[in-house]
Amino acid sequence: MFDVRCSVKSVKGFCSAGYKVGDHFFIKNGVMLEAGEPKGLCIYAVGGLLPYLTAYCRQTPDGDWINNKKELQCPDNDNAVIFSLERIKK
Repeated sequence: MFDVRCSVKSVKGFCSAGYKVGDHFFIKNGVMLEAGEPKGLCIYAVGGLLPYLTAYCRQTPDGDWINNKKELQCPDNDNAVIFSLERIKK
């Protein structure tokens, strides 16, 4: 399993959770959400990203599609927050 850092890369419009560029959170050991900055987590963003993040945390074959993911977007299309993904080797 990888730990994953999810960082706000950009915000289009108004983020009701208040995310701004540079904010981040972590997935630890593939199972635990850990707040970074801010200390709160947006339930809509987490809910939309979680299916991809659970796959992104796993060691997968080189050709697996999830290995090509570098960004994910929250589900609010009108006020999109784009998160960059970074696998952290332990």
